[in-house]
Amino acid sequence: MSTDAAHTSDRTRRRRSFSVPSAFTILFVLTILAVFATWVVPAGAYSKLVYEGGQLSLTQPDGSAKSLPATQQSLEQLGVQIDISKFTSGAINKPVSVPGTYERLAQNPAGISDITTSMVQGTIEAADIIVFILVLGGLIGVVKATGAFESGLVALTKKTKGHEFLLVLVVSVLMVLGGTTCGLEEEAVAFYPILVPIFIAMGYDSIVCVGAIFLAGSMGTAFSTINPFSVVIASNAAGTSFTEGLAWRVGGCIVGGIVVIAYLYWYSAKVRANPEFSYAYEDRETFARQWAVSPGDATAEEVGFTWQKKVVLVLFVAAFPIMVWGVMSQGWWFPEMAASFLAIAIVVMFLAATGRSRLSEKELVDAFSEGAASLVAVSLIIGLARGINLVMNQGLISDTLLDSASHLVAGMSGPLFILMMLAIFFVLGFVVPSSSGLAVLSMPILAPLADTVGLERWIIVCAYQWGQYAMLYLAPTGLVMATLQMLDMKYSHWLRFVWPMVVFLLVFGGILLVAQVLVYGA
Repeated sequence: MSTDAAHTSDRTRRRRSFSVPSAFTILFVLTILAVFATWVVPAGAYSKLVYEGGQLSLTQPDGSAKSLPATQQSLEQLGVQIDISKFTSGAINKPVSVPGTYERLAQNPAGISDITTSMVQGTIEAADIIVFILVLGGLIGVVKATGAFESGLVALTKKTKGHEFLLVLVVSVLMVLGGTTCGLEEEAVAFYPILVPIFIAMGYDSIVCVGAIFLAGSMGTAFSTINPFSVVIASNAAGTSFTEGLAWRVGGCIVGGIVVIAYLYWYSAKVRANPEFSYAYEDRETFARQWAVSPGDATAEEVGFTWQKKVVLVLFVAAFPIMVWGVMSQGWWFPEMAASFLAIAIVVMFLAATGRSRLSEKELVDAFSEGAASLVAVSLIIGLARGINLVMNQGLISDTLLDSASHLVAGMSGPLFILMMLAIFFVLGFVVPSSSGLAVLSMPILAPLADTVGLERWIIVCAYQWGQYAMLYLAPTGLVMATLQMLDMKYSHWLRFVWPMVVFLLVFGGILLVAQVLVYGA
């Protein structure tokens, strides 16, 4: 054996000797750690306020509840500086923490059985998004069975030859805009099946796919301008208007969008020039088998872009703008989105059963079932991640962490105060990975701290956005693990790619926050 061959063999053996845990294993370990935390972190809770049945319902830390008139006076007596219309209009529909009501409670540690129970319960609570993902998988399976993907890919690759990055650019810009305006994140899972085969055909890897969709969308959401699930609900809970600080967020979104696109351009160019540069190069064959479409293996008739295949592709692509329209203007959520995808799948099945390349009823049903089955693992990942949050909430430690954070910044002032708030939201983003959930839990507690140091409350909202989303690029408790599972990408490969964007968001966000303090501080 030659020296070079021996070295290659040694490197291969070392790579195989160290296997990065799968998403399931990482979440299982985190569940165990969460259970352990319920034994060592003191239990406690804030009173929670929610609007229901025409009245305000106040639940005390001990679990007792009472009803209050839905008036501004009731909120003022509780020290909740939020306009009552935000509750009555439904703008705030989750329990809000009441300032100054934190109480230590008897420890409520989780047991060994809670490790598996929380996984099951988290999956049950995620049933709506799980059904959506399974229906999406079924739709993909049916469209693949018609051969429309292969035909469309042949036509597209001919038209984009020499301008491959243009698609990455367009997708990234649209995802940044979708993130900043409507928080397009969990729904973005639906875009991978249509875009990933195209990216593969253009010579890119799995990381470019996740970067153009998840990373770009999250960058837009980090600099939310009018996103109702982030900046709007956080501003409402902070007792300020989302229009305050809008110019800063618009400017930040433009800079953030340019940075993420430039980063994708650099990485994409490197991968196209030398595929071995890919951070996920060792998994390229598995990734290609799962997602690549190989028109070269099809017959001329199959590749032929018949009118039926064109209609099928139009219907498939139309499902996504319809979904965005429904979310933004009709109040759709995952059940409605799943129903719309199912309706399109049924129409596609009808076309496939009556077209020239007629498929039997059994073939179509099998294609739908196999497509749904291919995304079962992704669905379960989402449920397991939610199970971790359930353990911490039921162990009564989430509010303790929030209370500790509020005391941590006491006595600070100016730039140090706001940078510490950025760090606090970065940590809380792991504990509460939901943007709206963290907003209603933390804003009523942390936003009033701005008053004590002479800052505008909207600056705290900015710290919440930039701190939490820097964490959500990384947090296994958030959407990232489901995304990586969908594309069979190792978490270590993603970390290698995304850490510069985490640093950028924290550093750039910190600079903007300090500038805001200097301009608007007392």
